[in-house]
Amino acid sequence: MISNVNNIKLYYEKRGEGRPLILLHGNGESHKIFDEAIEILEKNFTVYAIDLRGHGASEDIEEYHYLDMVEDIKEFIYTEKLVEPILYGFSDGGIIALLLASMYPRMLSRIIISGANIHPTGLKNIWIILFKITYLLKKDPKVKMMLEEPNISKEMLNRIEIPTVVLAGERDVIKEKHTRLIANSIKNSKLQILKGEDHGSYIIHSEKVAEIILMNT
Repeated sequence: MISNVNNIKLYYEKRGEGRPLILLHGNGESHKIFDEAIEILEKNFTVYAIDLRGHGASEDIEEYHYLDMVEDIKEFIYTEKLVEPILYGFSDGGIIALLLASMYPRMLSRIIISGANIHPTGLKNIWIILFKITYLLKKDPKVKMMLEEPNISKEMLNRIEIPTVVLAGERDVIKEKHTRLIANSIKNSKLQILKGEDHGSYIIHSEKVAEIILMNT
């Protein structure tokens, strides 16, 4: 399905019945990473699995900015007339969830985020180096965004009032102290560091993330 928001065509899949649940993927991915999870989640929710701008089957763009994506999701919620949806976001999707909950505090009912950062320095140093090399070689604007954004302050996190679950893998690309900073800066938050998991091992084509969402909604 296609939703026209902010002069961009966003592709999404809608499955199931129940409370609205939005799923947002990470950088360079598409909604298809959630295929296995949706098989479970659609029994309890109306699931909206969205391809972010410039990803998957959504319209291509030249420049990538998290704030543009936030406005896309805000307009999607208005366009689809969703009432206080739950938002799950992985990596870039988690960044978008944090920004949306901070900027529009009454729009969502709760957020669950995995492997998100509030500043590029939240990435482990080895990954910053690898992303810099990747950008030098490929000039991928999606990688450029990760090296320059986001810039979310603790004050912005303090504005989030809805229930929030902050997740990360024990072997995540995000520094654990950074993940803990995010959780500690949100009043109504719960932190889970998942043993044995890396950045996306429990999310990408995995049923585990569905069970985590069910346990936290």
